Amino acid sequence: MTLGRLEVAPRAATAYDHVRATLRAGVLDGTLAGGARLVQTELAAALGVSTTPVREALRDLAKEGLVIFDAHKGALVRPLNFSEVREIYELRIALEPLMVARVIDQLTAEQLGRAEELRTKMEGETDTGAWVNLNRDFHAIFSEPDKGSRLADILGNLRDSAAPYVALSLNARPAQTDQANCEHAEMLDMYRQRDQAAVVRLTVQHLESTLVVIEEAHAKGVL
Repeated sequence: MTLGRLEVAPRAATAYDHVRATLRAGVLDGTLAGGARLVQTELAAALGVSTTPVREALRDLAKEGLVIFDAHKGALVRPLNFSEVREIYELRIALEPLMVARVIDQLTAEQLGRAEELRTKMEGETDTGAWVNLNRDFHAIFSEPDKGSRLADILGNLRDSAAPYVALSLNARPAQTDQANCEHAEMLDMYRQRDQAAVVRLTVQHLESTLVVIEEAHAKGVL
């Protein structure tokens, strides 16, 4: 397990929240690679906590599908799997248009403003892990008007599951970041215009282009 590049989250209200936020971010941005062992004593020492909040955080992350428990190796970051990523993106391509239809007329100026702030940050971000986290937050904003619905929960889980693959795709083809930034700008502009058909078209194209890069990484043996 490599903790050197793991970015420690700001100190939260409880040790459990602090550990969970740090590990969750590390898994989602690819800092903690698929298959990496998560040794409780090492994590506790690195994060300055006891093993109890580490154990609780790992169990919680396992419920999200980000961590698995092996009888012999203990806790592991869930390995990346090519067949899984295809399913994730096929589901998102099918479900994201449903969310667009629900929220297109409900998004507020404040929500669109936050999306613009995140988009601007992504354009200036050179760290892959940080960009992936901003990207996840950007897309999540467009589900906020439907927060609490089953569709929003499903899409939130799919976006989280996709995040490590997004990191992999950017590491495999760094130029993809510029393309994604341009696509985000177009999508946001169409959201502002309340153009449902255009948002759906751009969203599907955006997801398909990311999947293509991941498929290329798989063909090269990266995944």
